[in-house]
Amino acid sequence: MAPVTFSNVGKTYPDGTRAVTDLNLEIADGEFVVFVGPSGCGKTTALRMVAGLEEVTEGELRIGADVVNDVAPQQRDVAMVFQNYALYPHMSVFDNIAYPLESQKVPKREIRERVDAAARLLGLTEHLKRRPRNLSGGQRQRVAMGRALVRQPRVFLMDEPLSNLDAKLRVQMRAEITRLQEQLGVTTIFVTHDQVEAMTMGDRIVVMRKGVLQQQGPPERLYDEPANLFVAEFIGSPAMNLFHGRLDGDAIVLGSQRVTLPASVLSAKSSLAAYDGHELAVGIRPEHLGDTRTADASLPRLQGEVRFTEALPPERLVYATIAAPPVVTDEVIEIAKDVDDAAVERLEEFAGEEFVLACARFDISLPEPARGPVEFAVVADRIHFFDLGSGTAIR
Repeated sequence: MAPVTFSNVGKTYPDGTRAVTDLNLEIADGEFVVFVGPSGCGKTTALRMVAGLEEVTEGELRIGADVVNDVAPQQRDVAMVFQNYALYPHMSVFDNIAYPLESQKVPKREIRERVDAAARLLGLTEHLKRRPRNLSGGQRQRVAMGRALVRQPRVFLMDEPLSNLDAKLRVQMRAEITRLQEQLGVTTIFVTHDQVEAMTMGDRIVVMRKGVLQQQGPPERLYDEPANLFVAEFIGSPAMNLFHGRLDGDAIVLGSQRVTLPASVLSAKSSLAAYDGHELAVGIRPEHLGDTRTADASLPRLQGEVRFTEALPPERLVYATIAAPPVVTDEVIEIAKDVDDAAVERLEEFAGEEFVLACARFDISLPEPARGPVEFAVVADRIHFFDLGSGTAIR
């Protein structure tokens, strides 16, 4: 086990393409860190540099106290689980797990002991004589993990290991990997494009975009305090609602509507006062657009018009148009294209209109709101603000 340290690490390919730029990150010994971001953001390249499968072209990469920029992959004492598992179809489960130990000329007795121990941990004991083709997807994934586990590496590297599994099995395997990592205490870097996996598995999340680290921290912090528009839009499902608004004294103006801000918001966000009279991006998560039938009567209101609803017990997602200009930035378009096909369709449907198709969470036990006018209760002290030019959060 060992910490992993990126110091000004960069990766530029021979054709000039920059995959990672100036990455500075310290991963503690035994920590479970998830790299997340849209396709092409640099997360897999960062992982492969740790594995030694990609050359570090700038900066310094350490595993423990060792600088590994020029160390061969087989000498780094790391183990990697790939997206396609990379199992040998002609070998038994036992032989697949044992293969890296046999390559290292480990004594047969020790191989048997280490494979048996890994099989017990992963629930594979009764499958050791079977071939991969006779296993379920989840079992094959556990075999791949067992093969990494028996090496007793300093660092586990996992590249989209759950992407080939069905939804139910992914949930089960998320729990198994988390349990296993906690039990072993091995430093783990897990790469995924799925922000739900990132939020539920990692001690810490690293959000990447176009090769640049956008924000890193515990899942709750990224959700509650996104550093910029990209993180705000990427973390959370359904995504944060974004409006093009204007600060007017103690209120936010959204189209023709005013949402009064509590004094606590204005005092807590010291930089917000500088935007008085100026336009900015306003973010409200679906759970902070409440049902007025159950919300505190003192909360400010926002008028909209229900377009459709989705029943997802124990809640109902209510989609409504709100007459306020949308925020259409490169970040928003990029995420819509990469993460959610439906989001792209909605962006296209409302492109050029002065409306935001907003999402709110309602209690499904209450009657479904009819199509037409609707009033939302706004949890004003949970509103997010961003600079329209830089996309940076206003604190």
